[in-house]
Amino acid sequence: MLPVECAGCRDRPAAVRRGFCPRCQAALEELGPRPVRPTPAPAGLPPCVALGPYAGPLREALLAYKERGRHGLARPLGGLLAEVVADAVGGPRPVLLAPVPDTAAAARARYGDHLGRLARHAAVRLRRAGWPVRVVRPLRALPRPDSATLDRAGRARAAESAFRPRAGTAVPRPRAGAPAPVVVLLDDIVTTGVTLAAAARGLRAAGLAPQAAAVLAATQKRRRR
Repeated sequence: MLPVECAGCRDRPAAVRRGFCPRCQAALEELGPRPVRPTPAPAGLPPCVALGPYAGPLREALLAYKERGRHGLARPLGGLLAEVVADAVGGPRPVLLAPVPDTAAAARARYGDHLGRLARHAAVRLRRAGWPVRVVRPLRALPRPDSATLDRAGRARAAESAFRPRAGTAVPRPRAGAPAPVVVLLDDIVTTGVTLAAAARGLRAAGLAPQAAAVLAATQKRRRR
């Protein structure tokens, strides 16, 4: 039998742990959450924190997870996303994780609700560390083109009517005397920020104002030579 392919470099080394070879695992461990902000930033985009740039083993792992059906990567990637959430919030406190919803077509093409899986694993990791965390899904995604095929202007147009509050969704309320939870919007990649801004508007319409957005990767602008 062939060794398992590393999700970060696509090599087949003898030792692959949780989807990654030792070299790619070390590269991921060197990444650290940091604030990111697209330029120009769309109106309504909450403060955004990313684990690292959309490059190297992180990029390859996201492609393997989303496009090649590597569902087993949800656990390690969800654990990394938990680190970003913790950095964005700043300390253990009640948190509501709100993943950006996929359209039905995107979910079919990507082997299911990829962000929902990441959110669940991130929540498990945070709960183990003592955080009171819930995953909420107050939004539904309306049909729209895949953002990967669109330029900045096309993404902005598609995002304008991308999300709607789910009918009959109850907004979680804190118990009397308990601190209000921090609402954190989740996505895998931030590029122009228009999708996150549109989702943030949808959450506000549903009665949940996101204080931060947590993503795994941020694309970097290519400078013209």
